[in-house]
Amino acid sequence: FLFFFNSLFKQKAQRYEAVKWVLVFAIGVCTGLVGLFVDFFVRLFTQLKFQVVQSSVEECTEKGCLALSLLELLGFNLTFVFLASLLVLIQPVAAGSGIPEIKCYLNGVKVPGVVRLRTVVCKAMGVLFSVAGGLFVGKEGPMIHSGAVVGAGLPQFQSISLRKIQFNFPYFRSDRDKRDFVSAGAAAGVAAAFGAPIGGTLFSLEEGSSFWNQGLTWKVLFCSMAATFTLNFFRSGIQFGSWGSFQLPGLLNFGEFKCSESDKKCHLWTAVDLGFFILMGIVGGLLGATFNCLNKRLAKYRMRNVHPKPKLVRVLESLLVSLTTTVVVFVASMVLGECRQMSSNSHSGNDTLSLQAMSEDVNSSIKTFFCPNETYNDMATLFFNPQESAILQLFHQDGTFSPVTLSLFFLLYFLLSCWTYGISVPSGLFVPSLLCGAAFGRLVANLLKSYIGLDHIYSGTFALIGAAAFLGGVVRMTISLTVILIESTNEITYGLPIMITLMVAKWTGDFFNKGIYDIHVNLRGVPLLEWETEVEMDKLQASDIMEPNLTYVYPHTRIQSLVSILRTTVHHAFPVVTENRGNEREFMKGNQLISNNIKFKKSSILTRAGEQRKRSQSMKSYPSSELRNMCDEHIATEEPPEKEDLLQQMLERRYTPYPNLYPDQSPSEEWTMEERFRPLTFHGLILRSQLVTLLVRGVCYSESQSSASQPRLSHAEMSEDYPRYPDIHDLDLTLLNPRMIVDVTPYMNPSPFAVSPNTHVSQVFNLFRTMGLRHLPVVNAVGEIVGIITRHNLTHEFLQARLRQHYQTI
Repeated sequence: FLFFFNSLFKQKAQRYEAVKWVLVFAIGVCTGLVGLFVDFFVRLFTQLKFQVVQSSVEECTEKGCLALSLLELLGFNLTFVFLASLLVLIQPVAAGSGIPEIKCYLNGVKVPGVVRLRTVVCKAMGVLFSVAGGLFVGKEGPMIHSGAVVGAGLPQFQSISLRKIQFNFPYFRSDRDKRDFVSAGAAAGVAAAFGAPIGGTLFSLEEGSSFWNQGLTWKVLFCSMAATFTLNFFRSGIQFGSWGSFQLPGLLNFGEFKCSESDKKCHLWTAVDLGFFILMGIVGGLLGATFNCLNKRLAKYRMRNVHPKPKLVRVLESLLVSLTTTVVVFVASMVLGECRQMSSNSHSGNDTLSLQAMSEDVNSSIKTFFCPNETYNDMATLFFNPQESAILQLFHQDGTFSPVTLSLFFLLYFLLSCWTYGISVPSGLFVPSLLCGAAFGRLVANLLKSYIGLDHIYSGTFALIGAAAFLGGVVRMTISLTVILIESTNEITYGLPIMITLMVAKWTGDFFNKGIYDIHVNLRGVPLLEWETEVEMDKLQASDIMEPNLTYVYPHTRIQSLVSILRTTVHHAFPVVTENRGNEREFMKGNQLISNNIKFKKSSILTRAGEQRKRSQSMKSYPSSELRNMCDEHIATEEPPEKEDLLQQMLERRYTPYPNLYPDQSPSEEWTMEERFRPLTFHGLILRSQLVTLLVRGVCYSESQSSASQPRLSHAEMSEDYPRYPDIHDLDLTLLNPRMIVDVTPYMNPSPFAVSPNTHVSQVFNLFRTMGLRHLPVVNAVGEIVGIITRHNLTHEFLQARLRQHYQTI
């Protein structure tokens, strides 16, 4: 029998693992298809817009009706941005890049609606409208969010938006499994955006997940590969008609960096160039810190003056940004551009490009507005092209860009991108940062060539390093961003300069402020946990940061008390305790082990009394006269005349493993000092969702019965409503008998992670973060709970405040 049981368990575990691999592959494929959808329609709308506007500009150049061309461009852009804003009104969490929200989710914080089906629909459709609408935003950040939503929803085989579509799929009904799939989906989004499966895996590890296991790494990489090659397969077939050739790995590709064969002095980079790259990293860090500072001020202004107003104001702000951007782009292209001569070796140099992100040759995307033959308008070439084509121009165009043009383009793009990120449209920050940084790098290369005489340098390399420096200064990513850029360039020799530049940019920027995503997380007040605490925090102990005011339940608790607790608190879990009356006298005499808890208990007296007042007030509206017994129709609901007799009867029966049970007694204002200080023996933790499920399903027993008569629910039944359990406020109280008792011991966690009051904060933090906890009980040497630690108690701001209090008491 034991052999049969082991083999059955092994088969079940293998089936579970096989299903997980299949779902990881499906997540990658679906994320690639979402990227294909976004890319196809962005390309379609952008080509349509630029064809109409470019032909209009060419006609109006001769007729003198450029204002009409501007109105046509405004018509396209404002319409697209208006549609993007409407989609965000439908699902507000779809605004922005989504990376801060996914980072919070993977850190252990639940953001409402962040992984819903409606979110990914609004995100995918909104980002294609905002990119096609000419805003200085990218589609790569939203791709990460979209992949995460696919990862969260696909393994559930159900959706709150499509309630009729439900399958009996019993696997992966826990937060840990869901978080693992979200990690895989986010990595697949990066892989689809940049054609960088390894970079996507590292992104999920570095920026996303707080809790990681070795087995997850291989699945995430497999998911990223599936997303990359799904997108590659379909894009290559649709654009080139060569199905199965795999020529276009990601939505954004930098092309192949290669010197012209006719230029023998050219090298991609030399050891001397590393000094310039370090300086560019310092400047990129400063520029990134400036960008983040300005964007933070704008975000605070929006929170004070835009978000409290009607939602229409947000739409008007998006339209104002679109209007300003369109006018700036049009006027700058028409007025500020210079006619530059195309270099003689441009064709031979660009013939070596085998990979094109936008399926256009670099020379075919130049614009000749107001310029004679054999010349091109450098400003219009950068502004009147999709952002990916403009990046390729800066990376690979052998013709020169005027330093004045590059300076103006960088300044305008910097300011407008900073203004745009944060408005109510789906928007990414990767591509605008890359384009802004590429202009900065190209400007440095032009200055070195013109004024210092360094003719050997390759302008494309400096453009790439400038893009890395600025992007690193804004987002402060290191390992994953290095690998993403190397995979996007297909040139491993760029590994060292990119890595050095990103490190210098991050260190420089960190002197002034945090990365852009961390700033937006902090502005929303999300309790995000860093990788580790500061060294000085070890001066604090668990007793210094814990919450001593506990809301607890007894192993056998009346329904009336459970409803009161659930309705008057918002806690996610509750300690299950009994009152340690055996230690009562020792406690009051000053027993050393127990008397150490006095300072914790004293602070909780008033809170416990206040809690009981709230419970009693909330129960005044309890419709006791209309109650009917859900568990046993034949049990009388009248209270016994004498409470003491009832308690004595329960103690004499001793049906439960907890003989010192007092289900009717809770801390109250009438209690004596001894009763208030009574120690609480800790038995386990039970979740709010479990308590509500027990009430909904009528799991209880009457006073005259044994707890063994209580109905028992299986694990599948308890998790059937995952991830959206019923709410206590939606519960019909007329179906419940307040005198019935619920035995919570079969459903609680009897052995949760716990720490001693004397544990150092660094140990508490590492345990909390690495194990993915939400609650950490603080239990003393004799098994009595003295407090509880939650995520809020481990945030940087909370620890700093407690450290200041610690210094003051010293």
